[in-house]
Amino acid sequence: MAVKIKLKRLGKIRSPHYRIVVADSRTRRDGRAIEEIGKYHPTYNPSVMEVDGDRVAYWLGVGAQPTEPVLAILKKTGDWQKFKGEPAPAPLLQAAEKPVRPSFEALGGDDEGKGEAITQKKKAEKKDEAAAESASTEA
Repeated sequence: MAVKIKLKRLGKIRSPHYRIVVADSRTRRDGRAIEEIGKYHPTYNPSVMEVDGDRVAYWLGVGAQPTEPVLAILKKTGDWQKFKGEPAPAPLLQAAEKPVRPSFEALGGDDEGKGEAITQKKKAEKKDEAAAESASTEA
């Protein structure tokens, strides 16, 4: 029986989450798995890659073959290099903290009202015109 380490898709339509699983190569992508050994969330910034290194080393040692996407994840986490006996890769980048936006008061904004609106309402204009016409006809 050929065993693969592959991704199992979860999540909504445009929000995928994957589990790194060990499964028979003949099973479906989201089918039954032998063991779950990690998580991968590509939509987060930065991507979340959690892998159980001991279980990965065990399954690679007994002959499980990783798929291409899983191989890329294992290379980034350093588990592949540890298995092959190569030097470890550079550490993964962490997300930079978002700068805090200054508040309205910090920018020097004042909360005082500027007064009445400049343009008048149309109904008021019609009433004024009607009053002006009636006053001119009376005189």
